[in-house]
Amino acid sequence: MKTREKFGSRLGFILVSAGCAIGLGNVWKFPYMTGKYGGAAFILIYLAFLVLMGWPIMVCEFAVGRGSQKSCAASFKVLEPEGARWHHYGWFGMAGNYLLMMFYTMVAGWMMFYCFRCARGDFAGTSADAQMVAAKFNEMLSSPGTLIFWMVAAVLLSFGICALGVQKGVERITKIMMLALLFLIVVLAVHSIRLPGAMEGVRFYLIPDFQKMKENGIGDVVFGAMSQAFFTLSLGIGAMAIFGSYLGRDRSLTGEAMSIGILDTFVALMAGLIIIPACFAFGVEPDAGPSLIFITLPQIFNQMAGGRIWGTLFFLFLSFAALSTVIAVFENIISFAIDLFGVSRPKAVCINIILVILLSLPAVLGFNVLSGIQPLGAGTGIMDLEDFLVSNNLLPLGSLVYLMFCTQKRGWGWDKFIAEANMGKGRKFPVFLRGYMTFVIPVLIVVIYLKGYWDMFAPRAAAENNPLLLAGWMLVAAAFLGLVGWFAFGGKGKTH
Repeated sequence: MKTREKFGSRLGFILVSAGCAIGLGNVWKFPYMTGKYGGAAFILIYLAFLVLMGWPIMVCEFAVGRGSQKSCAASFKVLEPEGARWHHYGWFGMAGNYLLMMFYTMVAGWMMFYCFRCARGDFAGTSADAQMVAAKFNEMLSSPGTLIFWMVAAVLLSFGICALGVQKGVERITKIMMLALLFLIVVLAVHSIRLPGAMEGVRFYLIPDFQKMKENGIGDVVFGAMSQAFFTLSLGIGAMAIFGSYLGRDRSLTGEAMSIGILDTFVALMAGLIIIPACFAFGVEPDAGPSLIFITLPQIFNQMAGGRIWGTLFFLFLSFAALSTVIAVFENIISFAIDLFGVSRPKAVCINIILVILLSLPAVLGFNVLSGIQPLGAGTGIMDLEDFLVSNNLLPLGSLVYLMFCTQKRGWGWDKFIAEANMGKGRKFPVFLRGYMTFVIPVLIVVIYLKGYWDMFAPRAAAENNPLLLAGWMLVAAAFLGLVGWFAFGGKGKTH
């Protein structure tokens, strides 16, 4: 039997795993939510939930990967007791990785294209006209040829890196990319806080104002922080488990998960330190949403001295953040093919290049040729449906599966999980958290999951005066929860 490839260094494991966690949610969503919910008060609550929820689940996912030495496709089958059904989740984990790449490759292409546009000077002279910048963004979305070209470029570049192997490709290139990302983010943050008038934004960002939190609604702020902390680490679809399977047993998993969480948080905080002070310096509201990246920031950069350079560096940083996630998920997808079908890495790469490009086309065409398809109601597109399936379903429910698998007697079990997590040198996982992980975190995940459905469909049902719309989708949510229960508690007698 062929020995499973390993990371060449501890730093490589941390940077590659952090690269998977560090994505556009850190840079795109975190500053927007911080601006929306009142700055530093939101950040403090976010950090608390990151420790209370994200860190334990990450340790669970790493432990399953290292304990099985397999990807999500086969790890549950290796570790589960005879007669259990946990292994069926492998197919849902695989689906989650493909679904994520069906739109994330396109968004990575957006970042690469905007880096190219800034370097070419496309936004020069548009600093005072938001409509002109918005027109350039809409022009990109309405051009299927442009979107397909940059999506394919992101796919070929990322799969090309994965084709070189874990150490020579994924680890080596991602280490360079992540170190460059960290350097860029520090340079950009220092530049941003030195802008005239930026210190007002720094104070908003770093000094807690609980009165503003109260004005925004404490419940909404707390739930927003909990949701962001939960989703930022890319947990639930085996994207972390795969790197656990490439990790040796000389280090315990607890400290490694903490290092990755700290690095992920550092990038999110520094991204806010780039964007929010710059918004205050130029009189722009920092809660502008996704348009902040593609419409507001190009305007801001073109009002700066040397703005063409700063804009290019910013979108280069965003490109690295997006591509590091794409490379990590592609490695997971390749490992699926190797673990399930025994194919070689080159063959898995060639098949999946074609498959991922074809699967990415609906999201691309959803902004132009297929824009009439609005699966979640008016104002939504194909990408919104794909994002909803991943972010609102597979990530929270997948995290629940990993958590229950590591804590339930009908799963891998607490004792085996603790033995794997604490194997090697380093910080040990606190055993007194057993009750908290067994009972409290699952409840929090279910609350996040159901609240996500409510927030998605309650406003639409109210606007259309159609309570059946909300009732129908809440039944769908309950059905998915029932499926998780089937994985966890069903099945007797079947052996593997």
